[in-house]
Amino acid sequence: MAVPGSVHQVLEDVLFYVICVLLAMQIVSTLLRIDLYRTGGAMAARAERAVIVPGNGAGDVYNSNWYDWVKSNLDDIPNFQCTLKNMPDPVMARENIWIPFMREELQCDERTIVIGHSSGAEAAMRYAEQYQVFGIVLVSACVTDLGDENERASGYYSRPWQWDKVKANTRWVVQFGSRDDPFIPWEEQQQVAQGLSTELHKFANRGHFMSYDFPELVEVVKTHVDQ
Repeated sequence: MAVPGSVHQVLEDVLFYVICVLLAMQIVSTLLRIDLYRTGGAMAARAERAVIVPGNGAGDVYNSNWYDWVKSNLDDIPNFQCTLKNMPDPVMARENIWIPFMREELQCDERTIVIGHSSGAEAAMRYAEQYQVFGIVLVSACVTDLGDENERASGYYSRPWQWDKVKANTRWVVQFGSRDDPFIPWEEQQQVAQGLSTELHKFANRGHFMSYDFPELVEVVKTHVDQ
């Protein structure tokens, strides 16, 4: 039975409409996936939080060094928050305990600026070998156990540093170091600077950065939140 011309035209119009709707849905789906990637993955436009990873043996982190002072000041940045928690295994600071804690409890991710001090700096670097973060701030970082048995047992120094992986997993690395650090030789700090091509803030009289406040670090985070 022959289909009348008018009916045939209607069928063609309906088919054309269905095809257009399907194409539109595909385009919208693709755009949503791209937007999700940009905001939740490596293309996150802005850091949303900072996490402070302290040095080992610091005791209660809220009463140690500049940690709480920096947290309070970073919490004042609009649409930004800072996390500070006492770490498990605080004396040995073993890598196989700290790295999972940073991932699961502190939730360091692509929108996080990781601030590591001393052993926390080494933890931040090892973490970024495996996972993406927004940025890293290293304070008093080193590359070897310096002959210390406790540091050797932490596990951070058991293998070469994978500088390229760290750089691939973060937008930027800022480093604070002082020539008069009583624990970390300047040569060690320079190796970090060279390996990661850090933005190095060099001081002559800040020791191991164990003061009550740290305004320079706060300013660095403020200027790098959107970078």
